[in-house]
Amino acid sequence: MKTKITLTLALLFCFLTNANNITVSNISLENLNEPDWVQIEFDLSWENSWRLSAGPSNWDAAWVFVKYRVNSGNWQHAQLAQTDFVAASGSTIDISSDGVGAYIYRDSDGSGDLNLQDMRLRWDYGSVNTNDVLDIQVFAIEMVYVPEGAFSVGGTSGDENSKFFNGTENISYEITSENAITVSPGSLYYNNEGNTPGDQLGPIPLDFPKGFNAFYLMKYEMSQAQFVGFFNTLTETQKTAIDVPAPIGNGNLITWSGGSSSATTTAPDRSANYINLATAMAYLDWSGLRFMTELEYEKACRGPLPPKPGEFAWGNANINATPYTIINADQPTELITNSQVGTGNALYFSTRPGGQGQTLRNGIFAASAINKNREETGGSYYGIMELSGNIWESIISIGNPAGRNYTGLHGNGSITANGSANVANWPSSGTGLGIGLRGAGYSNPSIDLRISSRRLANFSYTVAFSDVGLRGCRSF
Repeated sequence: MKTKITLTLALLFCFLTNANNITVSNISLENLNEPDWVQIEFDLSWENSWRLSAGPSNWDAAWVFVKYRVNSGNWQHAQLAQTDFVAASGSTIDISSDGVGAYIYRDSDGSGDLNLQDMRLRWDYGSVNTNDVLDIQVFAIEMVYVPEGAFSVGGTSGDENSKFFNGTENISYEITSENAITVSPGSLYYNNEGNTPGDQLGPIPLDFPKGFNAFYLMKYEMSQAQFVGFFNTLTETQKTAIDVPAPIGNGNLITWSGGSSSATTTAPDRSANYINLATAMAYLDWSGLRFMTELEYEKACRGPLPPKPGEFAWGNANINATPYTIINADQPTELITNSQVGTGNALYFSTRPGGQGQTLRNGIFAASAINKNREETGGSYYGIMELSGNIWESIISIGNPAGRNYTGLHGNGSITANGSANVANWPSSGTGLGIGLRGAGYSNPSIDLRISSRRLANFSYTVAFSDVGLRGCRSF
């Protein structure tokens, strides 16, 4: 092959003792088929992978996508083909229908570390001159598959703000399809008890993602390393337009000196906070993902199980109220030394280490737990982490016409020259109409962490907050 290739590794990782530690390595280009395509070869590994055919009946996966640049020009998104890919033994590759990326996961039941060598994806490089100098980056984000199926939202005798219900507050509403849903006291409804629960209007249209259909959700909230990896592929104009989280505490340690320089962080595994709406939208568009809806949020938390009064993402109303003690702060080995046994662990107002408001590294409760069960690790029914506490989850609200207009289109891997997302029917980054928050963060009381709480479900934020981050979603 005549092409001179510079191989640049961009690892979106979280070093978690009992979580993922996802790594991409040994990138090369193989089997050049001029003038059409070439295979991108790489090794991929992460810890504590699983696939189950019973119970949750799901798996975790890596969402893998590729960026390239020609002769040190602007980074661009690589289009992947549906054919000529090679899966390592023990793995499956699903290329997305739009060619933006690929899901890679176990091909049979099992659990433990997963090491996949010589994986290959076909890149249709189009007009790229194969005598040019190419830089290739392979990105991997750990996701969790949420299978198709009916589930319930809200209800029960808990005191969550503005929870969903069917008829009366103590009866949950069951979602059994993706059909349109009437919003009324005799169907899916909610009270105006919170700050911004919504307009109580409907219907929720057919194309709005309701959570019945299968989807993938990021296992963790976006990390500071993931933000840096995204930011450093942007042009100088795009970088200037993006709101870089200012290093003013609360766990954020991202720095950028301006111009064409690269951003860095000394806490790569911490969740990224201070993410304003325009930046969140740009990241999702760039990575080929989308926002989850608030109905998908409840499905991701409790799965098909009936709602329980006051429950958190780990499935019951038990929660630790003792401040955590942290060792190895900001490091990949950051741990909690007094993780509570037999109760739910989450970061919120009562458990903040030393009373300080800051994010913690993704997956810290799984890494610190004595017993690796849902309750002590804070995991959801499907194994998704930190859906209660740490930082707020950005969602699409049913409580606003702009939110109900959302059709779940994915990003295409590219943003505009001025650094903006440009996907149809997404919320406006200028007004925030249609966006909302669920799950709460480190500065909130425990009631806000409850699955059914909708106090800020229609909070149309646009600016950056210290306890707001991002978690991406993608339809199956």
